[in-house]
Amino acid sequence: MTEALVLLLGALLLGAMLSIVFSTLRTGISPMPTLGKVRRQLLPLIESDLSGTILELGCGWGTLAFALADRCPRARVVAFELSPLPFAFCWLRQRLAPRSNLELQRQDFFRASFSDAALVVCYLFPGAMTRLAPKLLAELPPGTRVLSHTFALRGWKPLRTLMVDDLYRTPIYLYAVPSPDA
Repeated sequence: MTEALVLLLGALLLGAMLSIVFSTLRTGISPMPTLGKVRRQLLPLIESDLSGTILELGCGWGTLAFALADRCPRARVVAFELSPLPFAFCWLRQRLAPRSNLELQRQDFFRASFSDAALVVCYLFPGAMTRLAPKLLAELPPGTRVLSHTFALRGWKPLRTLMVDDLYRTPIYLYAVPSPDA
């Protein structure tokens, strides 16, 4: 390789790493993929004939977003991601292997409306889950399902909790939005 090419590749790699670092500082979490064992336990909790809109909050590299689109072909899957590099990866993957029911949005999901969601799926972090709970209560009708792995919604009682047989004993929580009088 020529020296110019090596410098160019080094600059691109440094730019990619800085993009992830700055995005992590902005959002409070780095983009993390949902591992295969977790996906295989999580997906059966969702009816495959689900219609309506599924929101995936913070889709990262798209491992769960694409699996959701495949699992629920009658649903519209809207996947949110703010970090530029993972979003670009998802965008490219969608161009190369499109899912007609998958829509990628590079925006802060806290600024999006959840009102038409039939299901919300997330893999966030404790601070985001605390911030998310009032938005779910305010915008989703009672009974709407919320599926989270790794991090719980504090103060919410899950309908079901699974522990994945993986290195981290990853918990998966299935919730229903409670009614205001509950």
